[in-house]
Formats: sequence, C-alpha cells, structure tokens
Amino acid sequence: MRKQKSLLTRIGDAMGAAKDRTQEAGASLMKRVEVAAVGASREAGKTRTAVKRKARAATASIKRNAMAAEAGAMKAYGKAQRTVKSKARTVEADATRAVGKAKRAVKSKVREAATDAKRAAGRVERAMGPKKPATKRRTTAKSAVKKGVAKVKTTVRKTSDAVTKAAKGVARKPAKRTAKKKAAAKRSRI
Repeated sequence: MRKQKSLLTRIGDAMGAAKDRTQEAGASLMKRVEVAAVGASREAGKTRTAVKRKARAATASIKRNAMAAEAGAMKAYGKAQRTVKSKARTVEADATRAVGKAKRAVKSKVREAATDAKRAAGRVERAMGPKKPATKRRTTAKSAVKKGVAKVKTTVRKTSDAVTKAAKGVARKPAKRTAKKKAAAKRSRI
C-alpha cells in the first residue's frame, strides 16, 4: 500500500502542481489580456482625439476658406460697383461736354450768320446809295524821296546777294576723289 500511496500522492501532487500552474498561467493570461485591453482602449482614445482634432481643423479651414471667398466676392462686388459708377460719371461728363460744345457751335454759327447778314445789308445799302467821289492822292516831295531811297536800297541788296553768290561759286572746294580714282593713283605710284 505504501507504493500505492506514494503513487497516489505523486498523482495528487502532480495534480496540485498542474492546478497551480494553470492558475498562474490563467492569472498571467488575464494580466496580459487586461494590459492589452487597456492599451487598446488607450490607442482607441488617442485615435478618437486625433480624429476629433482633424475634424475640428478641417471645419475651421472650411470656415476660413468660406469667409475668405465671401470677403473676396464682396470686394469684387464693391469694385464692380465703383467701376460702374465711375463709367456712369464719365459718360455723363462726356455728354454734358458734348452738349456744351454743340451749344457753343450753334451760338457761333448764329453770330456768324448775323454778321454775314449785316455785311450783306451794308453792301446793299452802299450799292443803293449815292457813290462818293474817289479822293486822289497827292505826291509830295517827301514821299517821292522815300520811294526813291527804298528802290535804291532794294537794288543794292539784290546786287550784293548776286556778288556773294558768285564769290561762293569760285571759292568752292575741289570735288573729292572716288574710290576707283584713289585705287588707280596707288597703283601708279607702285
């Protein structure tokens, strides 16, 4: 029986040891699972916060872009309004300028027509009225002397011009030699 007891004891001890080992393995496995679960939840939290942060950043970026586009559209609208106003002012100023010019042209034409009518009326009156006798000019000694002096001066001026012209023709430089004549002269020297 001793042998049996010892065998049974051994089996019992082996069973106890196996039980202890399984409990230890189960406990370590539980710890590993708990650590993995905590790590997974931590990673899930990090991912969740990163996704939230990216979503907030994307929302803010979209809002900024929308506001910038709206501001750009408002600027373009204001610019277009100012351009239209400026063009309208320019057109209005051009129109008033043209009207003023036309008025002045009409006034000048009316004045011109009135003066022409006055002239024509004066001519008609003079033609219809008695003619005045033409007054004869008397030549005095003083005026005759003046005429004579003027004629002498013009004659002197004309003769001096002719003399200077003739002198210039004589004092002219000799004509320049052409390239062919220069080449021929060089060849003859050699």
